[in-house]
Amino acid sequence: MSKFGELIDLQIPVLLEFYTDWNEASEAMHPVLKDVAAALGDKAKVIKIDVDKNSELAEALRVKGLPTLMIYKEGEMKWRQSGEQDANTLIGLMQEYL
Repeated sequence: MSKFGELIDLQIPVLLEFYTDWNEASEAMHPVLKDVAAALGDKAKVIKIDVDKNSELAEALRVKGLPTLMIYKEGEMKWRQSGEQDANTLIGLMQEYL
């Protein structure tokens, strides 16, 4: 199984952020994702994926806008949205899959 497959095949929800260091909206999401990770603790995972370093994966998942956020659980995509999101929205979405 690929490393990505292992990441998304967990029993807990996994929030992925596809980002770049040069994108302002991606930069704005850094503290939001820290808040989400802190609020959910070990009940969920928050993973950032740099599209510049993982272009094949980003292309395979058709990531066009940045940031692009996805929630996976047990290998299945549950939610996807491009653009900035606030911590409370993301925490609420993640809690739906706990």
